[in-house]
Amino acid sequence: MRNILFLCTANSARSILAEAILRDAAAGRFAAYSAGSTPRGVPNPRALEVLAAKGHDVTGLRSKSWSVFSGPEAPTMHAVITVCDNAKGESCPVWPMNPEFGRPVQAHWGIPDPASVAEDGTHIDGDLAGFETAYRRLTERVGAMLSLDENRLSHREWRDALIAIGTQSEGVT
Repeated sequence: MRNILFLCTANSARSILAEAILRDAAAGRFAAYSAGSTPRGVPNPRALEVLAAKGHDVTGLRSKSWSVFSGPEAPTMHAVITVCDNAKGESCPVWPMNPEFGRPVQAHWGIPDPASVAEDGTHIDGDLAGFETAYRRLTERVGAMLSLDENRLSHREWRDALIAIGTQSEGVT
């Protein structure tokens, strides 16, 4: 089983959505996690509403720092996928090496932020349609990842395929 970490700055919406989608779509094949560089502290209620409406169990989903996954006790990641443009540009921690796999694959699947941020930096919940759009896009990208046979791909081929998934549908609504 491969471990996948989805990163977003606040770890309150997009990365939480991606974690739940992959967790439920690929149980036994992938273990899904999410984190943020400056976590909000709680998942966005609209993200949880969309997930629950789609049949996902939202129990246990929480907003947490990426430092949780960079220490020696953390699960070894096979891939780290940023889902927001801010997280893509940030300096990520150095992820622990996997003895059989090397450094985790890094890819970017930019998804527009469904939540708004006020001028003072506080979070305002966006409209439900934005969360539905983010959910649909992430579901499509997770589906594309699941169509890959990661065990037959080299480390580089898998990385390139994950990167391509993020670029194929950029700008699509």
